[in-house]
Amino acid sequence: MNLSRFTEVDWGASPPEIRVPRAYNAAADFIDRHIAEGRGERVAFIDDREQVTYGELARRVNRAGNALKALGLQPEDRIMMVMLDTIDFPALFFGAIKAGIVPVPVNTLLTADDYAYMLRDSRARAVFVSDALYPVIESALEDQPFVRDVVVSGEAAGGRPRLADLMARADADLAPAETLADETCFWLYSSGSTGRPKGAVHIHSDMVNTAVLYGQQILGLSQNDTVFSAAKLFFAYGLGNAMTFPLYVGGKAVLMAERPTPESVLKRLNDHNPTVFYAVPTLYAGMLADPALKPAREDADLRLCVSAGEALPRDVGERWRQRFGVDIIDGIGSTEMLHIFLSNRPGEVRYGTTGKPVPGYEAKLTTEDGQAVPQGEIGDLWISGPSSAVAYWNNRARSLETFHGPWTRTGDKYLIDENGCYVYQGRSDDMLKVGGIWVSPFEVESALGEHEAVLEAAVVGRADHDGLVKPEAFVTLAEGRTGDDALAGELQGFVKDRLAKYKYPRWINFVDELPKTATGKTQRFKLRD
Repeated sequence: MNLSRFTEVDWGASPPEIRVPRAYNAAADFIDRHIAEGRGERVAFIDDREQVTYGELARRVNRAGNALKALGLQPEDRIMMVMLDTIDFPALFFGAIKAGIVPVPVNTLLTADDYAYMLRDSRARAVFVSDALYPVIESALEDQPFVRDVVVSGEAAGGRPRLADLMARADADLAPAETLADETCFWLYSSGSTGRPKGAVHIHSDMVNTAVLYGQQILGLSQNDTVFSAAKLFFAYGLGNAMTFPLYVGGKAVLMAERPTPESVLKRLNDHNPTVFYAVPTLYAGMLADPALKPAREDADLRLCVSAGEALPRDVGERWRQRFGVDIIDGIGSTEMLHIFLSNRPGEVRYGTTGKPVPGYEAKLTTEDGQAVPQGEIGDLWISGPSSAVAYWNNRARSLETFHGPWTRTGDKYLIDENGCYVYQGRSDDMLKVGGIWVSPFEVESALGEHEAVLEAAVVGRADHDGLVKPEAFVTLAEGRTGDDALAGELQGFVKDRLAKYKYPRWINFVDELPKTATGKTQRFKLRD
């Protein structure tokens, strides 16, 4: 095995210097390296049905890569993965990469129309789908000129071949394709919170940069960690949490195929005793909403919780620490940057902020015309770092809007407080100007969320009878509470007592649920509509 194809990290440098060879295949680094370094017998993944060691995972990766080649797939061909979180996911993902084929994992909660669009957009030659999701994919396959093969993970469906059968017939040895560090490795589609998803193209060196700079440097992950991510593998946050981060350090990951509810998540926390847990703010709030929901294990090893997807409200973080005794490390990342680039630190948590830039990344705040903003004022967040996507596939206009040399425009509004921490103010297209002054929807939502009756809140702009924009709130209530005019008035007064008076919501609507993407981001544009 050619050890020169693995990365080297100089931890004496600040930030750590990551030396990625020019000739580099990410699968060799994340999979084969552990066999070379003697970790073949360590458990890599546990899913709902089985567990695999690093040695067995390496063989499955090789079989998956050879199965793809047997289907006639060539280097740089794309395959679409519509797959739940099982061991088949990392086996196929890295099998494709090892063979030089480009995996495109996609959201498992979309409609047939969404899948049909992404199949045409990506020109995927094959689709790999979990058996439970096959009916939706089947109806997306009409008039698809590029798809040649459809393979099912799990039990047979629609007369299609099973992934397990293809892998069983394939050889367990596979040499890594002769790929380069700057070569296209995989795609991730954006969550589409403001329109059609966009395919972000990532290269082979992106995953190792996030694994080292965030996973090891910030979270302190090691081979002794067991991680569990309620956030799924199909999007950037979950892909790092439950796959690339633990794989890089030789740790163990727990995978869960079913939808993450407070009950299903707590079961995994109790059954597998992870040391690190990842979720989104909505799930943390949902778990806190049930006062009876507490860990059953007195010997729990949980040392760290992580949040991303949307900014974590201060109140949720503080109540979680009080009940569970563990801090939530809030950060922000993106599909375009692959993982978290602003973050709080273990032992240095400032709830209500997103912390500071992850060493290895640079951040700046600018006005709409590109000028730097003074500390304490709201600006557009730009990020520069080694894991940025190359471009959006087949979308030159949006690529030019987002990627500017080494800088990526995130679309988020922030300010920097007196401690140098970044404080989230909302998305650029969500910000409100009330009386000529910028108002952050997130700030108003956080204030509403501190009221005991409120489970979640979303704030958008609405024109009053004079055509002037004012905040409007949509609120879901805690169990046992009923929305009426009296409660609406109480909530308005509650916000006035905590924020500047012009920021309070002029209208409050009580709703059963808020529209969200699969990553947990509130789709405010649907509320505006």
